Amino acid sequence: MDVNDLLTDAYDRLPELVESAVTGLSPEQLRQAPAPGANPVGWLVWHLTRIQDHHVADLLGEEQLWVTGDWAGRLGLTADPGDTGFGHGPEQVAAVRPESGQVLLDYHRAVLDRTRAYLRGLRPADLDQVVDPNWDPPVTLGVRLLSVLADGLQHAGQAGYVRGLIQRG
Repeated sequence: MDVNDLLTDAYDRLPELVESAVTGLSPEQLRQAPAPGANPVGWLVWHLTRIQDHHVADLLGEEQLWVTGDWAGRLGLTADPGDTGFGHGPEQVAAVRPESGQVLLDYHRAVLDRTRAYLRGLRPADLDQVVDPNWDPPVTLGVRLLSVLADGLQHAGQAGYVRGLIQRG
């Protein structure tokens, strides 16, 4: 197995987790926090997708799909390229208001499609390229891709857990 297939397989595990967390929930349920200060399903899926969109766009040197598409409006937000959810407080979390679960799935699919295309072009030596020298040690492309994946998997799991809490009522 080469690096492209390995990373693509890993990223391809996200859609099933995202779909199982979102599918069938009403807009109200997508916005429902299981406890004060906790993150709802809709915010978690939005955030994991925003992180991937933000970071992969940066790696490509392109605009984020968040900025070039109509995703922000469909989630009750503005298309601020710096808003990925990192550091959000309760008011900012509550401001993420998906019109449906489908918009979250569609945005995630669009971002994943671009990520897959990017991964197809990678060579093993590319993974050692420093993409962020502001850390100690500097962040390489391989570390960045794994970080985005780990964040996505963690938040998709959280979204599935929150869904279970909501459905239990």
